Amino acid sequence: MKILLAEDDSRLGKVLYHMLVKQGHQADYVQNGQDALDYAFITSYDVIILDWMMPKVNGLDACSKLRHHGYQGGIIILTAKDELDDIITGLDYGADDYIVKPFKMEELLARLRALSRRSDKPFEQELKAGNIVLDIASRRLLHSNEKIELTRNEFQFLEYLFRNKGRVLTREQIIDRIWGYDSDVTDNALDALVKLVRKKVDIKGKPSVIQNVRGIGYKTRDDDA
Repeated sequence: MKILLAEDDSRLGKVLYHMLVKQGHQADYVQNGQDALDYAFITSYDVIILDWMMPKVNGLDACSKLRHHGYQGGIIILTAKDELDDIITGLDYGADDYIVKPFKMEELLARLRALSRRSDKPFEQELKAGNIVLDIASRRLLHSNEKIELTRNEFQFLEYLFRNKGRVLTREQIIDRIWGYDSDVTDNALDALVKLVRKKVDIKGKPSVIQNVRGIGYKTRDDDA
């Protein structure tokens, strides 16, 4: 699943983020409610995990704003508040589930699985750009009906681009997504990855489906060439 985690406790947030990635999820991590809203409005997430007490915008207000703007994915609230009235308040604001701190990682993973099973809107299993299809389940690329194997980083790069089709993703956003927000990866590593992916997806004589936006980052080509 594609998951956004918003938790202002950096120690807990880092642990949760790395565990989500280890479980095979695509995850972004922010530390305040305003960043959570900014990320959610430009990226499609299956589930958003919001800590209740966050700076700038608290988790409840972020949840309410997301629903107001039409977000249909799952929302889980994390909080130390365990009174019944608090739980009811969280659900009334639009949350699907509520986890009281402290909790075990296994509980969060179980809640995520439950959300995926009962979601009215099934999670996307295929992402398309032109005649290129990214199969989420097999983590393979289908190019003109030919199956192409991808490395973990190649898959993550293409999935990020395809889920944000037509939007410009900055170099920093892409590096954070693939290697982690606290990595020391350079722009050269990203350029090398893009070059490898282009060799697999591009058709000779036609413009690359991966468009370089000079000085900013990359996007899928608008005409799906």
